[in-house]
Amino acid sequence: MKKIFSSILVSAAVVLSLATAVSCSKEFLDEDNRTAYTTQYFETEQGIYDLSTALYANIRWHFGYEWAYGITIYGCDEFTNGADLTSEPWNTYDSRLNPMDCTPALGAPNKNCPPVSGLWDQMYYGISTANTLIASADKITNEDVRKVCLGEAYFLRGYNYYRLFAQYGAVVLQEKPAEGVIRTFERATEDATLALVISDLEKAYDYLPVKSSRGTGGWNKYTAAHFLAKALLFRQSERCASWNSKYPKDTDLKKVTSLCDEIIQAHPLVSDYKELYAVWTGIDCPNENLSEILMSAQHSSDTYKGRYGNRTYNYFNPQFSNFSGGYVQRGQYIGGMDFQRCRPNEYAYAVFDNVNDSRMWKTFKTVYGYNNYQKPADMQSKGGCPAGAEPELGDAGIMFILNSKTDPRFADESTYGSFGRGAVPHTFVNPETGKWVPNVIPLYLGGKYVHRNYGVSGNPATSNFFCGINKTDDGSRTGEKNDAHRDVIMARTGETYLVKAEAQARMGDYAGAIATVNQLRKRAEFKAGEDRSAYTDGSMAFLKEFGGMEDNSTASATLGKCKDATGAKVDNAQAARWSFVRKNTYYLSTGIAPTTEASSLQIASASALPAEDEAILKQLSCTSDLDRMINFIMNERTRELLGEWDRWEELSRCNLLVRRAKAFNPEAAANVSDKHNLRPIPQAFIDQLLNEDGTNLTDAQKAEWQNPGY
Repeated sequence: MKKIFSSILVSAAVVLSLATAVSCSKEFLDEDNRTAYTTQYFETEQGIYDLSTALYANIRWHFGYEWAYGITIYGCDEFTNGADLTSEPWNTYDSRLNPMDCTPALGAPNKNCPPVSGLWDQMYYGISTANTLIASADKITNEDVRKVCLGEAYFLRGYNYYRLFAQYGAVVLQEKPAEGVIRTFERATEDATLALVISDLEKAYDYLPVKSSRGTGGWNKYTAAHFLAKALLFRQSERCASWNSKYPKDTDLKKVTSLCDEIIQAHPLVSDYKELYAVWTGIDCPNENLSEILMSAQHSSDTYKGRYGNRTYNYFNPQFSNFSGGYVQRGQYIGGMDFQRCRPNEYAYAVFDNVNDSRMWKTFKTVYGYNNYQKPADMQSKGGCPAGAEPELGDAGIMFILNSKTDPRFADESTYGSFGRGAVPHTFVNPETGKWVPNVIPLYLGGKYVHRNYGVSGNPATSNFFCGINKTDDGSRTGEKNDAHRDVIMARTGETYLVKAEAQARMGDYAGAIATVNQLRKRAEFKAGEDRSAYTDGSMAFLKEFGGMEDNSTASATLGKCKDATGAKVDNAQAARWSFVRKNTYYLSTGIAPTTEASSLQIASASALPAEDEAILKQLSCTSDLDRMINFIMNERTRELLGEWDRWEELSRCNLLVRRAKAFNPEAAANVSDKHNLRPIPQAFIDQLLNEDGTNLTDAQKAEWQNPGY
């Protein structure tokens, strides 16, 4: 990857590169390839407006490859690695996570390991373009257009510096376009870095309209308000405690709550959590424009995608095609690929009230359909299937039972029979259907967490058997490994409630914080009449009969490995019908009788938190009221925002990264330490720096540039 900032060229190079990557999913981003344009074009009113459009392409980087999860999700409490170790150093914090980009020559598992310089380079790439636009905005004579362009430029610059600050701490600040190659810089203080973030986001808030003139995907006043609130909250968080005393706490935090109230009023929550992620019906579908969405990275079926597409559908599924014993084969009709990068830790399941919280059942994919014929005789002789209980194609091929630790039905294997995966003989028969299930595991057996013990490797630290989440599933792909077409949500009002609640807690208003969280939890309750066992995900986009907007263009093709009882390969449409089971394991997992009554998740007070929270707070040894509340809100962030790309930054902000990784991430626990609250400054940048007299930096000077401990 090109070192964008360590050798900054004239802005024209950056401008032209971004402009050629402008094509995105929505109408306002459907631009022509601009490789023929010169820098003079970007000094015209139309050119500046097009340059402003090009800013949106910069955020696509975040979801293009393995860094999407490596720098945001790994090494925390929610997820660990599966058997694929592409980004393992980011999760285990071993010696390979250092200022050098981790290549195969330096110990990386493969060439796709996220580089430590990746975010650094790409954020400065966008900052450079934003600087060019800000410097040229006075050439726009239309005041409304000028304000929009300035608002977008200040927003992207503020957002990019926010990401740099969150990951690296103090960084280099550039507020003007670069001229020529620059190799002499000063590193700003943390205070100055965050101050620029706040200033830029305040300007964006002032300039951007309440409703974007660009339509779906365009940034507006409330997009800026959300990140401004987060930046102010960051300033009053633990990581800034050594210098933030000069900023009155209540002033910042009251501003946070005021901004959050504005956002909540303007962008209300959708009524049903599943509408955000599970109900995705196809390219540019209506749910990509829900009121709750404040910012998303736009994608569609454009042939011209620029440098980065959407690869996020790869990362959250278990490796079902490997462990299932041939019963479940992968294909684009299954909304996610089985790259098994992000395996939930026990905490990610245990944090939910599995009876009353609908978010659990609208997020976790607990059933895969049996889609590739196996002989009944083999099911009996090799699998342990009781005679007469053989499943048929379309029955459950994989089931994940998300039971509680104290569920007496799973004290041993006497209630339902034994458990196992495809190659491990077992006798479990689904009591709801009377059919043997080829792959079935509970979370807990005899009060012990056993879910990770059934992977093919036999090593719990690299298990490929787990229950994944559905927030990135996309049934519109026309090839197993093609880019996804769905937008990636980067900010929404659900998080805004939690930002507000944390600000209230930090001001000592615990009752107010609980009341705010209760509003969010109200949406998560099962409603009266709701079928708690119903399930869907983005696989529905594959066929109209599933609720998709159109049949996938590969529906009639026989591209996969799925076969029927005659041994003939079936087309993708038939494979999809067998694969997509629109039912979860709710009743088997909870053991309650079928019901259509409403559930309740309301919390009475900060001193009477739910049992699942009290268990977690006890494990973390939380004692003070504030410590309990901040950790409770982090638990609620998991329930609401699981897998939504900012967990590492949130834990680092509150100095909870080490504490919670040690408690809940077995693969990170041995190595994670205080130094990991910041990422290392890329060595490739430091090595190219010069003193003002043109001499190279000494080793001591280079060490001063580096974050502590690296």
